[in-house]
Amino acid sequence: MSGRRFHVLLGPDGAGKSSAMRRLVSMLPEWHLVSTDSAFVAPEHALITRLRQDVHEHLLPGLGTAYSADFLAGVLQTAVIHLRDQVREADPRVPVLVDSYYYKILAKCRMAGVTNGAMYGWWRSFPQPDGVVFLDVSPESAWRRRGDGARLNSLEYDGEEGSWPEFESYQRNLRKLLLEEVRELPVTMLAQQPDADRAAEAVREVLTS
Repeated sequence: MSGRRFHVLLGPDGAGKSSAMRRLVSMLPEWHLVSTDSAFVAPEHALITRLRQDVHEHLLPGLGTAYSADFLAGVLQTAVIHLRDQVREADPRVPVLVDSYYYKILAKCRMAGVTNGAMYGWWRSFPQPDGVVFLDVSPESAWRRRGDGARLNSLEYDGEEGSWPEFESYQRNLRKLLLEEVRELPVTMLAQQPDADRAAEAVREVLTS
């Protein structure tokens, strides 16, 4: 990893990271953008896309009944390793931007009750980025962006119902854990942006400054 430029775009649910990443493709053509979003997954890694779909369509609806939190962590670890591999195998001459890296998955696993210290320790041994761009958002705005709670998954709120208080509580704790995880790294905080275009431009300015 010596000499490789490597940054992470991080933020709570609903911050607009995925939308910003899609716009950054044309705004930062000299960068390599890494994500488990299908728009960034190469055909030879189609398994990642299928696993992501299965998590949302099958695993999360059965979490706590058909599947345990430890099983969830085991499946999500495939995404963590994929992101690490993409960073490790990238051309060292090309700067890299990674969507969330392992930080968000680790935080969500912790909030789901997974206590696998050995797994977390392994993830934390992965190469660390030169910097983190933290795209912030208020829980109120994130709630609206999720259709006032109509488009939530069970890893975005506490409890069983997905109500506004459960969402707000979860998101505030998620933000705290994310910032705790990257506290030893250079972090640039970006205030909530009004739309995806402005978010992408704000991220671009940080990365090219």
